[in-house]
Amino acid sequence: MIKLLHIENIAVIEKADIEFDFGLNVLTGETGAGKSIVIDALSAVTGGRTSRDIIRTGADFATVTAVFSCEDEDASWLADNDIEADESGDIYISRRISSDGKTVCRINGAPIPVTQLRELGTGLLDIHGQNDGRKLLDESAHRSYLDTFGGLASQLGEYRGIYDKLIAKKHEIEKLNMDEGDKERRIDELKYQIDEIEQARIRVGEHDELSSRRELLMNASRLTESVEAAFEALNGGDSSEGAVALITEAQMELDKAARYSEGLRSIGERLTDLRYNAQDISDELRSFRSELDFFPGELDELESRLDAINRIMRKYGSEEAAIEYLEQGKIELMDMEDSSNKLERLSAELEQLINEASAVSEKLSQSRKSAAKQLENNVMEELSQLNMPGVEFVVEFGEVHGEYGLGAAGQDEISFLMSANPGEKPGKINRIASGGELARIMLALKNVIGSGKDTGAVVFDEIDSGVSGIAAQRVGEKLSKLAQQRQVLCVTHLPQIAVMADTHFEILKSTSSGRTFTQVNELDHEGRKAELARLSGGENITTTTLNSAAEQLAAAERFKETLKEN
Repeated sequence: MIKLLHIENIAVIEKADIEFDFGLNVLTGETGAGKSIVIDALSAVTGGRTSRDIIRTGADFATVTAVFSCEDEDASWLADNDIEADESGDIYISRRISSDGKTVCRINGAPIPVTQLRELGTGLLDIHGQNDGRKLLDESAHRSYLDTFGGLASQLGEYRGIYDKLIAKKHEIEKLNMDEGDKERRIDELKYQIDEIEQARIRVGEHDELSSRRELLMNASRLTESVEAAFEALNGGDSSEGAVALITEAQMELDKAARYSEGLRSIGERLTDLRYNAQDISDELRSFRSELDFFPGELDELESRLDAINRIMRKYGSEEAAIEYLEQGKIELMDMEDSSNKLERLSAELEQLINEASAVSEKLSQSRKSAAKQLENNVMEELSQLNMPGVEFVVEFGEVHGEYGLGAAGQDEISFLMSANPGEKPGKINRIASGGELARIMLALKNVIGSGKDTGAVVFDEIDSGVSGIAAQRVGEKLSKLAQQRQVLCVTHLPQIAVMADTHFEILKSTSSGRTFTQVNELDHEGRKAELARLSGGENITTTTLNSAAEQLAAAERFKETLKEN
């Protein structure tokens, strides 16, 4: 729901703040006071079309800011679009329109394009009025309305599960059933690549091992000289005067001396450790020295092997990637060489999925047709109470023109048709219905289908167009009923609708220093009485009209209490 709307420098509104509440929020005022400007501001802040013409004369820019409560779907949208949630748990939206035609949109302070704002705004506000019945005019939404009314989500979900498998199988067949020339070229390419990798005998880690060996061989002469010198120093070469022998001799002498001096025992033990360490080092040097032995031509062979490995790695990536490519290539080659058998199997599976999807789609279609009859009756009953007694509302079924006669939502194309006058053939709503009729049809649909399934606020502008008397009272009652489940904003001229408000705003226009100003005031009980008296009797407000307004307010409260009880 929308909590706050801040308007600045839009048309005759220099600055205004409107704090909306849950339930039915009504805006009334004299013609030309600026009621529609509030609707224009709501449209602008949720991504609707706008222009610099709305900027107040003499101002350089116009700004609209709105605060919305953040529902689960809105939070998911923010996360999907990398916009941080506000600490308050609300959504802050602003839109600034400059006199040069530029517009800047922000959500929670993050700048975004207007298309992205419109995407979020569609779920936050559902605007219906003289110039905006976009959801009802969008025929792609009609099937969704019918499915919601009929409670067909489970059937639709079952169908979509089968349909998704069908499409995946179709793509698998298309991939396999490529042009024969392309297939032969791919088979030749795979055979060459498989042979190339197998001939290379790639082994994970071999490149690093050979690189280390290559480094060793390239420096073998210097390494051999140093290692030999170290080994001889430890072992004494042909003599017995090496470090190991001398340490051993010293250790043995200290062992003898330790018999006479206990203090020498620990020194002898340290010499023993030193002898073992020296011997270990000598053994390791002997092993390393043996690795320095290489045969003539080994370096050339090693260089050649590294070149072969490097070619494979440049072409396929790492050693691991080349091995993985080899395995996948063998699988693909096997599939392509056996494509005839596989294609036959996949085609049979596809045929089975088409039959399954068609059967489930037919059941779904029958359920839709049954629901459509009930929807038609219920909507026409609602419309008759909204001063549209001669209207005919029809749910038209058409065939999906997709492959197999199926689409993502089944075999049905759904369109809502209407005839505004008896004897006229029903036609598309967007060609027949006026703005006021669109708003009333949407009100009827929302009452019939169930408002609790929507989370955003719904806005009705001039829904009272062409209605009066008892019909106007019924419109007000239905708005009040809708407002029990979700927030409703309504601009009206009729007291029968205004009296049902849970929150009532009066829009006043005044002139000062040759400039026109508009302000928005929330009315208390006495203010509502006065405004209802004005709506009923014009400027001549009398005790009688005030008493009548008080009676209307009392009756409206009784009606709302009855709604709550039911």
